[in-house]
Formats: sequence, C-alpha cells, structure tokens
Amino acid sequence: MEDYRVRYQQWLEDPFIDEETKAELRGITDENEIKERFFKELEFGTGGLRGIIGNGSNRLNRYTVGKASQGLANYIKKEGTQKQGVAIAYDSRFMSPEFAEVAGLIFAANGIPAYVYPSLRPVPMLSFAVRELGCTAGVVLTASHNPPEYNGYKVYWEDGAQFTPPHDKGVLEEVLAIEDLSTVKTTSEEEALRSGKFQVIGKEIDDKYIENVKAQVVNQDAIDRMQKDITIIYTPLHGTGNIPARRVMKELGFENVYVVPEQELPDGNFPTVSYPNPEAEEAFALGLKLAKEKNADLVLATDPDADRLGVYVKDAKTGEYHPLTGNMSGSLLCEYVLSQKAAKNAIPADGEVVKSIVSTNLMPEASW
Repeated sequence: MEDYRVRYQQWLEDPFIDEETKAELRGITDENEIKERFFKELEFGTGGLRGIIGNGSNRLNRYTVGKASQGLANYIKKEGTQKQGVAIAYDSRFMSPEFAEVAGLIFAANGIPAYVYPSLRPVPMLSFAVRELGCTAGVVLTASHNPPEYNGYKVYWEDGAQFTPPHDKGVLEEVLAIEDLSTVKTTSEEEALRSGKFQVIGKEIDDKYIENVKAQVVNQDAIDRMQKDITIIYTPLHGTGNIPARRVMKELGFENVYVVPEQELPDGNFPTVSYPNPEAEEAFALGLKLAKEKNADLVLATDPDADRLGVYVKDAKTGEYHPLTGNMSGSLLCEYVLSQKAAKNAIPADGEVVKSIVSTNLMPEASW
C-alpha cells in the first residue's frame, strides 16, 4: 500500500479523529484527491504552517494546528518559559477564529497561559502584545496574502519577531516528534477559563499599541499644518487593518481619509481580488478608482494580516498615480525620519541604519 493510502487509513481508524471528519474523508471518490490530501504531512517550516484548509495530513485543520501547537508547547516547556504564556491573534480567513481557539486550549492544557484576542487583529498588534504581556511566544492564524482557500500558523518569539535559530529548529523537531495525535493535550474552554490559563486580551492592550504607534511620529507640527491639504485612500483588502489604521490616522489628525467601501469589511472570500496582495496591481483597482474621484494624494493598501503595505502616490504635475515598491517606501521613510531627527540633533554620533539582507542598498551610504 502506498504511503498516502497508509496515512488515509490511519486517519479513518484513529479514535482521536472525530466522526464528522472521518465521514467527509470516506466520501471522497477521487483517488487523486485522497493522494493530494495525504501524500505527505503538512510541513512545519521556519515561518510555521501554511496550507489549504481541509481534512487530511497535508491540509490545515484542527489536527494539524493541534500538532503544531503541541510541538510549540513541548519546546516552550523544555525552555522552562511556560509561565510567560503565549499571545494569539487571527485574521479574517476561514477558520482563523476556530484555529485560534484550538491553539489556545492546547497551550492551556499544557499549563501555558494563552492570551487570545477577542476578534481579528493585525500581526503588528500581536507582536506588540507579545512584548507588552511578557510572553515567551506568539501565534497568528493567517496565510498572509495567499488565495482564500489557504490559512496558516505563524510563530513569533519573545521579541515580537518571527522566530529564528535556534528556536525555529527546536520547535520543528518537537512538531516532527509527534507521531500520535492522541498525545496532543487539550481542555474545554470552561476549564481553561476557570484555571486562568485562557485569558482574553483586553482593550487596554489595543490602546497602548495605538499610543505606541502615534509616538513614532517625528513631526506632528507638519501633520497639523498639512493634514487638511492631504487626501488619503485606504483599503484593508477585507482583512484586519481597517479599525487600527483608521483609528491611528484619525487620532493623528488626518481628516480626509476614505476607505474603499467594497473592501472595508472582513471577508475570507476576498471577493474583489484574485488574491489579497497589496503589491499586486489588481488589488489597487478599486482604490485608484476612488482616488481619482476624490483627487487623492496617497493610496494605501494592507494585506489581510496587515504586515505588508502597498503604496501609490499621485504625480502632482500629471495627475497620474505611480506605485512604490517596498524598497522605495522604506527608503523614503528612512530618509524622512532621519532628516527630521537630524534637524532636532536627535541622531546619536554612533547611529546606524540596519537593513535586512533582502532590502535595498540605497540607504546605508546616506549620512546626516
């Protein structure tokens, strides 16, 4: 019997798998479909899990999410940092809230406090919560800008960034070591709440995050002078960015902000785009249409988990809108922040610009 058939049969016979899942699997009549779902285990990589939602070992479901969560819990316990807890957020994709609850209850069952957002939040807010709550790790249920049939499981470490060596390798080894799904611990929500190991992240963390973002402004006077003359179009592409992005812009003083109505509300189908990538031209079709109607200066878009930004700017001479690449946006932001700090003599003598290996070399030669 081929390996995929062995895995398929194991799922059908495993008492840990629920009957509804087994019934759906038994109903598959296409052998290629069975093969696609079971020809391998969904791989836990350096960023976590990402795959098509569905039943099977090569799909993202409550069992593959559970296995990943138990592996992460095992690693945390070996590190001896379980008392710090894990923060959990999720985006607007199908099954994201359910998978977040599965993960939280597994951490709670392992004696690790789970701090879970009550509704969808972007990745930057999860990163902030990890640091603010002193957590050892964080998890976001998201597949970023992938098509709607996908979801994922991203892992972050205590610094709020995605985990890196040696932790990524350590967690991967623990996940791979789980061969029996019945070893995945879980508990009821009632018991987890009663034990204090499952807690909802409150509004105070949201407020602290917003204040922290506003504190990054380097020239509020310029905003106060110019905000009435600047018109901004924003689209969250059916994802998590809508509420926090609008709140920040409003509290900073920007009055002329228009959100693309067709893409404003969370929707895991992402019905207005083939896939919600803010660096793709099609993602800006509705935003640019609204920009022309409002004579906007700037068009912004974020992906579903709001850790990726797309930008179009208007050419004041021609009225045409031009896209900025990530490197272009990064360079402009870097130049602006440094120039404003330099004007206030706020750059230390040993100040450095730090970039990643995939970022542009445009900035390192600059000096102020």
